Formats: sequence, C-alpha cells, structure tokens
Amino acid sequence: MKRLLLLLGVAAALLAPAAASAHPLGNFTVNRFSRVEVAGHRLYVRYVLDLAEIPAFQARRDGVDAAAYARRIRRGLHLSVDGRPAGLTPVAHALAFPSGQGGLHTMRLEVILRGPAIAGPTRIRFRDTNYAGRIGWKEIVVGAGTRSASDELHAYPKDLLESPLDVTAVAAAVRPTHDAPPALSPGKALESRDRAVGDSGFVRLIATRHLSALTIAAALAVALFWGAAHALSPGHGKTIVTAYLVGRRGTPWHAALLGLIVTATHTVGVFALGLVTLALSQYVVPDTLYPWLDLVSGVLVAAIGLAVLRTRTVHARAHARGHDHDHGHPSRSLLAVGISGGLLPCPSALVVLLAAISLHRIAFGLLLIVAFSAGLALSIAAVGLAAVLARRVFARLSFLEGPFVRALPAASAFVILLAGVAMTARAIPRVR
Repeated sequence: MKRLLLLLGVAAALLAPAAASAHPLGNFTVNRFSRVEVAGHRLYVRYVLDLAEIPAFQARRDGVDAAAYARRIRRGLHLSVDGRPAGLTPVAHALAFPSGQGGLHTMRLEVILRGPAIAGPTRIRFRDTNYAGRIGWKEIVVGAGTRSASDELHAYPKDLLESPLDVTAVAAAVRPTHDAPPALSPGKALESRDRAVGDSGFVRLIATRHLSALTIAAALAVALFWGAAHALSPGHGKTIVTAYLVGRRGTPWHAALLGLIVTATHTVGVFALGLVTLALSQYVVPDTLYPWLDLVSGVLVAAIGLAVLRTRTVHARAHARGHDHDHGHPSRSLLAVGISGGLLPCPSALVVLLAAISLHRIAFGLLLIVAFSAGLALSIAAVGLAAVLARRVFARLSFLEGPFVRALPAASAFVILLAGVAMTARAIPRVR
C-alpha cells in the first residue's frame, strides 16, 4: 500500500499542475512599474518593484529594510516640472513575499512618493534609473486612470513575455485634478499575483516535507525525467550534436561520452553560478553572465564547425587523389561539443540549489541537480546515438551511395558552423 501511494505521489509530481507559480519573465528578473499622477494640485508617483526568485533570495539573505529600499528607489527617480528638477519624498511603503518556485519567494514592494504642487497645466519629464543593468519588465504610465499593461506587475501579458516592455522615461502634460492621493494595495491584493505560468515538477521536489529513502529515490527518478524532458525543449545543442557525430563519423561510444561531458558541465555550471549568486552578487549578477555564456557557447560551436569542415575538406581532397585516409574521427573537439551543450545552466536547477540552501537540504539539492543533469545528458546522448545509427543505415543503402553519403559530413559541418554563427550573433547584442 505504501509503495502504491509512493508511485501515485511520483505521478502527481510529474503530471499535476503546480501549487506555486514561476515568474513568467524568468527567475532572474527585476521588474519595475511607475504611475505618475496628480491628486488635487500635487504630483505623486506610485512605484512597484517586483523581484523574481533569485534576486529576492539575495535580498532576503542580505536583510530587507522596506524604508531603506524606498529611499534607494527615490534616488533613482528623476522628475522635472516645466524644465526644473523636482524632488520626490517617500510617504508610504508596503512589502510582501509571494510564493515562487521551489519553496523560494518573490518580493513585491510598493512605494508612494509625493512630489511638488502644480498651479495649472504643467509639462513633466520622469525617468527611472533604478536597476538599470538588470533585465526585466519596465513600465511607466501617466494618470490615475491609465491602464497598465501588466496590471501594475500583477499579471504580465503572455504575448509580451518574450519581449517585455522597456519604458524607462516619459514626458507628458498634466493638470490639477479632483482625484484622491494614491494608496497602497490592500494586503490581500499585495500578496496575490496572477502568474499564469506553472512551476515545474523538478523545482517542487526540493520542498517535499518528509524525506524517506523511498521518497528520495522517487524524487531522483522524477528529477531524471524532468532533465530528459527539459533537454527535448528547443536548444541544448541537439542539432549540433547530431551534425557533429555525422560529420566526424562518430560511434555509439562517442555519443555516450558526450552525455557524460554534458552531465559534468551542467552540474559544475549550476554550482558555479550558485556560488556567484551567493558570494559575489554585489559584484556580478547572474543574469549578466547568461549572455556571456551564450557567447562562449556560440564561439565554441563556430570553431567546432570550422574544424570539422576543414577535416572533411582535407579528407575529400585525399579521396579525390586516391588516398582515402579518413581523419574524420572525433578528437578533443568532442569535449568542446559536450561543454557547449551543458555550459548554460538551467535556471530551474539554480532555483533548486538556492532553495536547498534556504531549506537546509544542501545534499538533497545536489543529488537532484546531478539527477537532472544526467537526464538532460541521456536525452542528448540518445539523439546522438540515433544520428550515428541513422548515418550507418544510410551508408548501407545502395541507392544512397556515392555523392549523397559523401556529402553528409561536409553538410553537417556547415550546419554546425551556421548554428555557431547564429548563436554568437544572437548573444552579442545582449552582452554588457
């Protein structure tokens, strides 16, 4: 009976919707909203700060003083009235920590700031320079009744998640009104948020209440499953691995070795990024590292493509001269392919590591991350093995012999090269 309940629990972890919500813009984001409005003859700014799980974890670890945050926010806001700088004074603030992924919390801070009085129609300029180097939603509206696209960071539009708003300055004409001064959200509204994005079964495992041997075994199996499923999502170098093994005439052993390298690289990457998050966050923020990791991966892949293309060109020339010596077997570049596949740590794995630290379950968290990385590697190795076997099948088919089979390695090299160039071009604009 207990085993049946355990299996049902594993199935529920795999299939059931999440109880907690993931931040739709990503675990690293710092999101800001400002509403500039006039109440009577006075200007006000209603400011909302929404920290996703990882920056919220850092903030709570260092200690959160809402009043200090309000003063910091005030220093990053710049208001001018009819061309003259105007000051803002925090008059109210409220802080909440809604539930997020893996037992972690997000952070929501609301601040009401009072500005100068105006006598009549006035031109204003407003600029928000807070967290200028952090990725996230940036929105400014003018007027008490103006609609917010994100409902003041309560509900982000699904169609804008890939390209969030990036509004940090606004100029407008305002005039006195009969509106009441802005107020903080009620406690219930402050705590709630409509994320509309489910938490993964992987990150929910770390918050399991009772850890028996069977529970740990089941959790590791689920983590392995989620790692394999995650690897099948777009990215993770599956195309590159396939093209490489075809282009260099890889073997099943090479596919398995690639899986081992991906496991080691991804696990070490999560631990290293976790160390940066915990120890070096005041100097380096994790979201600035991701574009650099993307860039390194792109350059690695492009270099691999060039190396494979050069090898296949040399082999083709030797074949044309009657010296059919195949130098196309994988060498040290196999290590580079594996590293490029596991170099970019999954944000969910980093959330699990941080949650494990916050829940004092470090050993359990490390085991889950290793199992997740192993699942990711198994999927990539399986894709590579399928490519190796498919190439062998094609090589045996008489109607595909000749130019088609000989062209496969060179075509694969071009695929790798183009993928590397595309990855590099995509990463360069985001590096800062």
